[in-house]
This record gives sequence, structure tokens and C-alpha cells, in this order.
Amino acid sequence: MSAILLARIQFALTISFHYIFPPLSIGLAWIIFYFLWGNLRESRKGNASSADLYLKSAKYWIKLFTITFAVGVATGITMEFQFGTNWAQYSRFVGDIFGAPLAAEALMAFFLESCFLGILLYGEKRVSPKVYCFSALMVAVGATISAFWIVVANSWQQTPTGYHLVNGRAELLNFWDAIFNPSTIPRFLHTIGGALSTGAFFVLGISAYYLRRAKFKEFAKKSFSVGILFSMITSWGMLFLGHHHTVQVYKTQPLKLAAFEGLWESRTNAPLLLFGIPNEKEHRTDYAITIPSALSFLVAFDSKAPVSGLNDFPKENYPPLITTFITFHLMVILGVFMIIFSTVGFLLWKLSPDAFLGEHRKKYADLFLKIAFWSIPVSFIANQLGWAAAEVGRQPWVVYNLLKTSDSVSVSVPASHILASIILFSVIYSLLFILWIFFLRLKVNKGPEV
Repeated sequence: MSAILLARIQFALTISFHYIFPPLSIGLAWIIFYFLWGNLRESRKGNASSADLYLKSAKYWIKLFTITFAVGVATGITMEFQFGTNWAQYSRFVGDIFGAPLAAEALMAFFLESCFLGILLYGEKRVSPKVYCFSALMVAVGATISAFWIVVANSWQQTPTGYHLVNGRAELLNFWDAIFNPSTIPRFLHTIGGALSTGAFFVLGISAYYLRRAKFKEFAKKSFSVGILFSMITSWGMLFLGHHHTVQVYKTQPLKLAAFEGLWESRTNAPLLLFGIPNEKEHRTDYAITIPSALSFLVAFDSKAPVSGLNDFPKENYPPLITTFITFHLMVILGVFMIIFSTVGFLLWKLSPDAFLGEHRKKYADLFLKIAFWSIPVSFIANQLGWAAAEVGRQPWVVYNLLKTSDSVSVSVPASHILASIILFSVIYSLLFILWIFFLRLKVNKGPEV
């Protein structure tokens, strides 16, 4: 295999593995803050037992957060090294642009998160409850700010602004235009929504596991109620955030939208594709099931709005159509599942919580709890599919319409060296994943502190 193909594989491997952990860390951080805020609220009301339950819940999820955060930090380091090894031409082109957001991520976010994480881990008995709760807030804020600066850098590649070209490289011309490029806010909100959903389904699934086994009942009830509420809110929120992001893609990356939808001919009253298979040889989508005019309406709120088709663009600029199409539609399918599942679960829980508990558990409730546990990976998979659709859909450009991926690779690194590093990374990541699962399972089996 060529060096550029192996470099692509290595980058996809490292970033997809790393991206397992930050969404869960962000989602759990905000849920932990919610529990500690609940502890303060109940303490002020004089409800000691309820306050203690909120605190116990927070301490339990802090342990799982810490394990995830540690692995996430370890796996994030390798990505930065790749820029200087496998992607030297890319680093030269974007270095002046990326320096500011990556430095801001380290100084403004990572240090903030790390410092207050120390208080969250070791300060419960050393600081006041208010300071302890504030530390959880700062960890959540730090994780979210960190995501913002990373999304800024990636979004600039999708919709570059605030730069000018000097001697074949992009140089920063306007800091704020580069930071708030057209895709930054839609992509950031979509990313954070996915992270919150991941944390919510994680809490929901583990709480469902405890409820099915009638273990740690009070803790499980409280965490389940929080998980199902957050799951429903974030799932519905992702519907609107995803739509907002799609409108941005329609305006700034029409070729990517055409690939998402398998739309070959530009047209008004563009249909929304529910099912189909792109046929690149014959420039059509086979077995298409569509909703007439729906795509035009969704992206422009006008059923007669024109939408560009693939045939309007040079074929050499097409992204890998099948991969782009399938990852996008699978992400949507999983999103719909999460909306339906969480909404049904929330209604069932609110109407009859006893149906989920112990000897009074109904068959439908037992089935829901079982599905909830096995649905923990769904949001992780949806995040991965969303990332793949966005990044593969940008190809063949690494910086949209400015720098092609084929022109970004390091020319001096032989393919054999990249292959060796892929094998090494695969072994290390496999061990890290096994250790992550092992320690999570250990903590789950042990349960919350009594």
C-alpha cells in the first residue's frame, strides 16, 4: 500500500479510537455537576437523605469519569505527533492558523479541567460543598471549552476563512473570522449535543443494569431517572442541532450534502432520501425511497429551493460516495432510534416507575432495561459515524478547496515505517481498550459506596 493510504489509515485509527473517550468525559462531567448541584439544593432544603443520595451518585460517576478521562488524555497525544511525522506538508500549510486554537485549548481548557479535577477527586472532605460543586462545574466547562477549540481547528478545514495565502501556506489574517468560521458554531453544538447524549445513555444503561439485578436500588433509581430524562432531552436536541448543521452544509459545502443524500441532479423541490444505494457508474441512486420536496424545505424552509446535485461538480472532487452516504444515513438511523427509545422510556418511567422495580417489574419494563444496557454503545457509534461522514465527505480536500489530502503527506516517510506504527498503535490501543473496559467493569461490579 502507498504511504498516503497508510497515513490516512493511521490517522483514522488514532482519531476514531481517541474519539471514544472525550464525548463520554464531557457528558459525564455535566451529569456529575448536576448531581452535586442537587446535593447542594437538597441540603439547603434540609433533606439530608436526598442530599446524601445525590452526593453518593456523584462520587460513583466521578470514578468512571476519571478512568475515561485518563485514557482519553493518553490517546489524544499521538494525534498531534502525526501532524509532524506523516503530514508535514499539511502542517506547513495550516501551522500559522492552528497554532492559536491548539494553544488556547491547552492553556484555557486542559489546565482548567485538570486543576479542578484534582479537587473533584481529592477535595470532598477538604473544601466546602459549594467549592466542591464549583470544581465539578469547572471540570465540565473545561472539557466543553477544550472541545470548542478542537472543533474550531477542524471546522476551519471545512470552511476556511480569515486567512490569506503567502508562499503556498495559509497565514492568519483575522483571528475572529478564522475562529468563528461558518461551520464552527453548528459543528460545536452538534458535537457537544452528541457528547451529552453519550453521557446520558451511559448513565441510563448502567443504572438499568443495576435495576434489573435489584442492586443498589436507591442509587439506581436516582441515576436512572436522571439518565432517562437527559437521554430524552439530548436526543431531541440532537434532532434540531443536526438540522442546524445540515443547513450550514447546504450553504457552504453543497457537494458534501449531495453525497449525503445521493442527489445527482440539481433541482428545486429536492426530495429527502429515506432509502437508496448510490450508483456511481450510472449517476443515479437505485431503490430510492424519498419524500418529495422535503430536502429543499429542510435546508432552506422553502420546498422550491434549489439544491445542488453531484453532476454539478467535477468527478475528481467527489468524496468516496458509498462511505459518505452510508455513514451519514446510519448516523441518522441511530439518532432516530435514540429519540424513540428515550421518549418511550421516559413516558413509561413517569407513568409507572414501580413497573421497573424489583418484584413489581413488568415484562415490558424488563425488556426496556435490557435494551437500555445494550444500547450504551449506540451513542458512541453515532458519534463515530458522524465524524466519518463529516471527514470523508470533505475529501479529496484536507482543507476544503485549498489543499488536497494527496498533497499533504510527508514525502520522506516510507510506507513500511507507517505500517509498523499502525501495527504498534493497534496493539497499544487494544490493550488500552481492554484495560478501560476492565476497570469500568470492576467499578460497576463494586457499585457505589454504601
